[in-house]
Amino acid sequence: MFSETAGSRKTIGDVDVLYHDGLYHLFHLVLPNHDFIAHAVSTNGFNWRRVNNALFIGDPGSWDDLMLWTMHVSPNPFRPGQWRMFYTGLSRRDQGQFQRIGLAVSDDLFHWRKVAVSWTDRRGGGDPPAVKQARAISATRDADALHAPYQADSAFPLEPDPRHYEASLDEGRQLISFRDPYYVHDEGEGWLLAAGRVNQGPIVRRGCVSLLKETSESHFESRPALHHPMLYDDIEVPNFFRVDGECYLIGSIREDAKIRYWYTDKIGNPWRSYYDNVLMARGNYAARICQDDKGYLLWNFYSADPDDPTNRNVNNLMPPPKRIVRAENGMLRVKSFEGFEDWVESEINTRCIHQLKQGLGEQFCHIKDGTLELDSEAGFQAFVFDDPVECFRFSAKLQLRGQGKCGLVFRIDEHSHDGYYVSLDLIKGVAQIRAWGTGEAGSGEYMMQFRALQSAYWFSETPGAAEVQLTAFGSYLELTVDNRVLLSLADQTFSRGLMGVYVETAKLEVSQSHLQRMRHPSQTDSHLVTG
Repeated sequence: MFSETAGSRKTIGDVDVLYHDGLYHLFHLVLPNHDFIAHAVSTNGFNWRRVNNALFIGDPGSWDDLMLWTMHVSPNPFRPGQWRMFYTGLSRRDQGQFQRIGLAVSDDLFHWRKVAVSWTDRRGGGDPPAVKQARAISATRDADALHAPYQADSAFPLEPDPRHYEASLDEGRQLISFRDPYYVHDEGEGWLLAAGRVNQGPIVRRGCVSLLKETSESHFESRPALHHPMLYDDIEVPNFFRVDGECYLIGSIREDAKIRYWYTDKIGNPWRSYYDNVLMARGNYAARICQDDKGYLLWNFYSADPDDPTNRNVNNLMPPPKRIVRAENGMLRVKSFEGFEDWVESEINTRCIHQLKQGLGEQFCHIKDGTLELDSEAGFQAFVFDDPVECFRFSAKLQLRGQGKCGLVFRIDEHSHDGYYVSLDLIKGVAQIRAWGTGEAGSGEYMMQFRALQSAYWFSETPGAAEVQLTAFGSYLELTVDNRVLLSLADQTFSRGLMGVYVETAKLEVSQSHLQRMRHPSQTDSHLVTG
């Protein structure tokens, strides 16, 4: 897990990761001030070392003198060996209500310089061209105004084209969305994506992926929206990539704090959705992809309280990445990061198991040919392995017999039974994790401490059976079902205890079980290097 220093009142925001010469480069926002874009490096995706910050807000009077928002770093296709960072800026003059896109370049990924902008020529000269034309279009709405060439500056910062997008504070929700740039060089052409809003339709359904085409180096021409689902207020942090010839578009949705995706066979054709187009469960947000020597990785930050937007500026963490794969049916799936293998210490004997609750009848545990046969005819019973664990990875095949319930428990206290409970509905495909414990003595009914942390769903071709993998790595918790990450979160309620499997009014077969003890994750290395 990567985070800002505890107790500093700072937290990590949107992230962007680039892999180059065996090194992962992390660029991220620092909330709540948004004063600079931070930079850290890692060789394994777990341990990060902070290096010199990449960019700072501009001097007073510049277009980005208030805040810096989401960025994207990619190679410059016109200059081999050079890197470009497209980033979002806000100005004090606009009181942060007008988002624009700027550009910085680097020859080594460590030292960055902003490109020249024309903003200083505008100060005191009235509204920028985009705003003037937006007002003219809004006032006339005639054919000539709507189809007139967009008279925007060729230099940065880039602004939304009023022919296609909201570009004036007089329209929409009086806040201009034009942020979260993502550059892609695809089939010989350069495209810049951004979180924007079309200029017609219901106000809170205008969110789209804005599109600009690069006509020459760092010169862009506005195009109509790449995708407008006609559902959302914004599509934040867009990403575009191809897998096996298929085009995929990833975006984060503020309405439900989830990461979703769409697909098409050809740019220009409609973007389509699968019945399940959620990549990550709630709380995981602002996903970015990067390509390393093994394929595509998905990175994001995690917010413990996605329902409260004000809390997205507090105690955010960046969990380990997930590997993105394309299934045979074309759907995207995220798999557990293979880098966890390097943290495994030893194997724990899963034949050493006992009942968590003692003295209850009609409950049995048998071992037959290496398979655990667990039986609880009536009440709830957890069968836990003898050795308490802190950091671990458990994997097994589960086969439910009957119409009862089953799940996993971990970091369980032997006496109070406080700990984490993961319910698994193997028939309907529902996974839920809860922190369930005991409060302070004498607190009456409030002694019962129960928190639903996260839930997710999956479709199973074999109802009643599943392959599961549970990873507890410091505060990071991850559940994989049928080789797909379903739950991914951080919680510090419980840190150590027993791990096991529970059944209730059912029989459960647990085969091919492995419980591996893992090294505890080391703290982020904050030693500063200059690159």
